[in-house]
Amino acid sequence: MLDQSTIKGRLVAAAMRLAAERPWNEVTLAQIAEAAGVGLIDLRNQFTSKGDLVASFVRMVDDAVLTQAAQRSHASKLTEKETPRDALFDVIMGRFDVLAPYKAGLKSIAKAWPNEPSVACAVARSQAWMLRAAGIRADGIEGGVRALGLAGVYTFVYRTWLRDDDPGLGKTMAVLDRRLRRGESALKAADECASRLCGVARRMRDVFRGPAKDRAAESAPPGAPTPPPSPAV
Repeated sequence: MLDQSTIKGRLVAAAMRLAAERPWNEVTLAQIAEAAGVGLIDLRNQFTSKGDLVASFVRMVDDAVLTQAAQRSHASKLTEKETPRDALFDVIMGRFDVLAPYKAGLKSIAKAWPNEPSVACAVARSQAWMLRAAGIRADGIEGGVRALGLAGVYTFVYRTWLRDDDPGLGKTMAVLDRRLRRGESALKAADECASRLCGVARRMRDVFRGPAKDRAAESAPPGAPTPPPSPAV
């Protein structure tokens, strides 16, 4: 998954190797640069901290998951249609497949989680991309609510995955299925709440700003012709 033909890829790969060999808190940027065979200047041009390195790894995982999802989406058109929960289950399990070669390093990094705020932010942003990979809307207030809900699900299941040494990941799949089913009804309720909030916000905007036609009339000079409506795009 990691493209080591680039300096960034070599640095991230070296960081993950070192994390697998020793506690992440003991790994230094200088050691990562040396293991990658690059100078400190090259490292500084790419990253400012170990957290930035891991956040970049998360984004690389996102890329791999999105590539898988595109392939799966094409194949699913030839078979029966999935439910959103089924699609999300496949996306998350696919993500764990991508993460599998780096599991030892990720265990080390997980122990230092409180010291890596940039990693937490990158993982949080990943939730929206996992939703999109599953064909679920992740934009606007409703999408933000869904991503927030998925973040809670994923964090819990990720901890289970780190402890699950079964090659078949039976425990991880069971926990993921249970959490998604439990979260499905909660997300539906949250979506309804978010939709109501959007409706209230639009009504308040119209009250304070007035209809678009009235605003245009107020701003137009006396005698100016009424502009034609904008074309649908």
